[in-house]
Amino acid sequence: MKTLWNKGTAATDIVERFTVGQDRILDLRLAAYDIEGSRAHIKMLETIGLLTPDERTRLDEGLKRILVSVNAGNFELEDDVEDIHSEVELLLTRSMGDLGRKIHAGRSRNDQVMVDIKLFLRDELQQVRKEVLTLFQTLQELSEQYKEVPLPGYTHGQLAMPSSFGLWLGAYAEALADDMQQLGAAYRVVNRNPLGSAAGYGSSFPLDRTLTTQLLDFDTPVYNSIAAQLGRGKCELAVASALGSIALTLNKLAADCIFGMSPGQGFIHFPDELTTGSSIMPHKKNPDVWEILRGRCNQILSTPNEIALLSGNLPHGYHRDFQLLKEILFPALDWMHDCLQMADYMLQHLEVNEHIFEDPKYEYLFTVEEVNRRVLSGIPFREAYRQVGVEVNEGRFHYEGPAPATLKVSDLGHTHIGSIGKLCTDEIAAEMEAAAAW
Repeated sequence: MKTLWNKGTAATDIVERFTVGQDRILDLRLAAYDIEGSRAHIKMLETIGLLTPDERTRLDEGLKRILVSVNAGNFELEDDVEDIHSEVELLLTRSMGDLGRKIHAGRSRNDQVMVDIKLFLRDELQQVRKEVLTLFQTLQELSEQYKEVPLPGYTHGQLAMPSSFGLWLGAYAEALADDMQQLGAAYRVVNRNPLGSAAGYGSSFPLDRTLTTQLLDFDTPVYNSIAAQLGRGKCELAVASALGSIALTLNKLAADCIFGMSPGQGFIHFPDELTTGSSIMPHKKNPDVWEILRGRCNQILSTPNEIALLSGNLPHGYHRDFQLLKEILFPALDWMHDCLQMADYMLQHLEVNEHIFEDPKYEYLFTVEEVNRRVLSGIPFREAYRQVGVEVNEGRFHYEGPAPATLKVSDLGHTHIGSIGKLCTDEIAAEMEAAAAW
């Protein structure tokens, strides 16, 4: 609310529109968290004598009434109110007079918005965690379901060696376990309390920051008040980097699915209702979902760089540049939720081709298997490699092992950890359980 901090002069409309930007819209997502932070703050103010028990009770009841409006979807910022913090204080002041103005003692809008954002990000990260775990479980179940079904492996975009659907799907499950490590690290960066750092230099009031840390369920305070302000941008960067790690995993999964469902490969299939057609080509079944998912993940991958560029080159302390962080990070969080949920939805409808190796072109996948077979018979590796290479070049190569057309993964005898014959599904599940324990 401009009148809450106005010192006698007013910004022109054009300056106001430029400096406020999208903040009023984005701030609505912080309303419940602003109230949560304020309720903890006034309880602390009571303990240090800046509010009487009756004053604190009245303010708390007022905040709870506003929260009811927020939860009902009826809360909005009035036209002449700048941000969520100002609207909440204005509503309290209207109903309680000067008592409403006492709520801001001992804090600045700087530490207030930081608390709001951290509480918001904490919930967002917990939601991403749930979505990652759901997708992880789907991938693990599919990996076990199709562990005996062979799949061509590629390097450099060229046919390489035998793989399996179990190995492919399990790979993305384990990649998500790695991503969960970064998500947990971001959560730990977020889950520290800046309230009481005020504008970055603390307060002459005897604030009890330990109490607000406990009330808001933060792990610890950000002890140094300047360090709390240095967290602006750094906290958002940690979250964006974790999202970027997940986005990179999903981006590659989407690219694989687009490749695998193309007519030239035909490794996987999705129901027609999950694809789209062409306006002029009746045969087309386009992988639009995976293409949009791939593109969204690329946008998420750009988010850490945007945040770093916005936050860099600034001395310590608050700068209005930080307001723009919400415009970068909040959409990325929404995209992340959408991509995780849609990836899981699509995989729930995955159909695999169990007859890929009936095509004779895939026999060349078995050159390494043939080399190894000859080595096991006593031929030195270099000689076995040379023999098979000559046979390939002369068009005489033939794999002497199990017939590719009827091959099951277990026929190949791959037994080492992480091979197509030993997926380590339980071990990967244990990795994820440990990574998600936050």
